Amino acid sequence: MLEFIIFDLDETLYPRADGLMIEVGRRIQDWLQRRFSLTPEEAVAMRRYHYTHYGTTLSGLIVEHHLAPAEVHDYLRFVHDVRVTEYVSPNPALAAMLDSIPLRKAVYTNATVEYARRVLRALGVADRFERLIGIEEVGLLSKVYREAYERALERLGAPGRACVMVEDTPVNLRSAKSVGMTTVLVGKEPVPEADFVVARVLDVADVVRPLIRKRAD
Repeated sequence: MLEFIIFDLDETLYPRADGLMIEVGRRIQDWLQRRFSLTPEEAVAMRRYHYTHYGTTLSGLIVEHHLAPAEVHDYLRFVHDVRVTEYVSPNPALAAMLDSIPLRKAVYTNATVEYARRVLRALGVADRFERLIGIEEVGLLSKVYREAYERALERLGAPGRACVMVEDTPVNLRSAKSVGMTTVLVGKEPVPEADFVVARVLDVADVVRPLIRKRAD
């Protein structure tokens, strides 16, 4: 039986076109320039390298540059210090879709819980989510690691088979699938990591409600 539906945050609960992650990306590059005395071009290359190899820039920095805890804190504070209301706004259709799914709801993000809470408030759906899990709650591991999902499930107190994971990034669904989650990609093309693909997050309920009925039989 399904118990939780878990949503990624950025560019899953709101569209990429809103531009919020572009601003977060700029701030990541600004932090890299300041910390490592890089040119803008070098900062872009460093960010791309770490994201590609480790799933998040922060994970790569921890592994390859051994950031001290104070630097990790500074990084997370700086890159998420964005006025989210300039990019996202209340979405009644999203709220209605969430209300139509009779499962417990959580957000699991590679960002911080504090940032996630601000984004959810801006979207007008903060009260729909029972649990928020960020990168600090899983030991700073990115979602490309199976262990990150195992730690998230421990936080929820639920097995993977009882959870649906909704994501916009296929590689993050690979680890979700490996711990037994049903996976839903918000995207355009079918991928092996996704059990289901929807074009918009607003279509998730159309996939999940029949699945709930099937699992209940």
